[in-house]
Amino acid sequence: MTDLSQVLEIATATHAGMVRSHNEDSIAADAEIGLAVLADGMGGYNAGEVASGIAVAMISTEMKQKLSGGGAEVLNGGAERFLAEHAERANAAIYEAAQSQPQYSGMGTTLVVALWHDNQVAVSHVGDSRLYRLRGETLEQVTRDHSLLQEQIDSGLITREQARYSQNKNLVTRAVGIDPAVDVEAHTYPVQPGDIYLLCSDGLSDMVTDEDIQLTLSSLQANLSLAADQLVQQANDNGGRDNISVILVRVRGNFPAQRAGWLGKLRAWFG
Repeated sequence: MTDLSQVLEIATATHAGMVRSHNEDSIAADAEIGLAVLADGMGGYNAGEVASGIAVAMISTEMKQKLSGGGAEVLNGGAERFLAEHAERANAAIYEAAQSQPQYSGMGTTLVVALWHDNQVAVSHVGDSRLYRLRGETLEQVTRDHSLLQEQIDSGLITREQARYSQNKNLVTRAVGIDPAVDVEAHTYPVQPGDIYLLCSDGLSDMVTDEDIQLTLSSLQANLSLAADQLVQQANDNGGRDNISVILVRVRGNFPAQRAGWLGKLRAWFG
């Protein structure tokens, strides 16, 4: 597996916010294998952080083992399928824990996972945690929320401007761990050097407008850690009504997958 730590720069920040007593978000990032994982837990007291913690720990640990051990070959079946399978395994683990332990009944989590590989990024998500991309001066929301609010926007019941003031912001239509099976959405996108990717929980996107996110990333992109901290600070300054988590990933250059020549293939065949 190609070491991507020279190509990807990563900064993270997470905060409980100004209202919640504890943080039910979980995050993990590994520049070497090109992985970022973010989950926003939900459920009774502490159950949300259990759900998000299970999802992030399972996915980041298992992916690191497979990508480090099997190299790029583990992605030959498709990076999207690879991501979806790991989300499905996390779903089963959280669901089983909730069924077996009453205090965790009904717990679940949103999830967004990004894996950089071969000049592309594969993204899987469930719920309303998001992935954005800043390319040049243009910020684009790459993922599409699995939420009641998004369905209302899609059906024309409300406008995006009205959605900013809706009371239904936290009603997700999909989550990891709630049901025995989960519908994971996964896509792959081409990457360009200079891109900056933002994974975030709705504690950021509900409190800070896309315009302000774009302005912060554009003006502070030379200092990714400062940009991450500033985004969290803006959410708190605007009320901080939820936990806030941010992962920023800057792509410094190209990262094509290593392809074995005929000699390498022969060695693998007879080895």
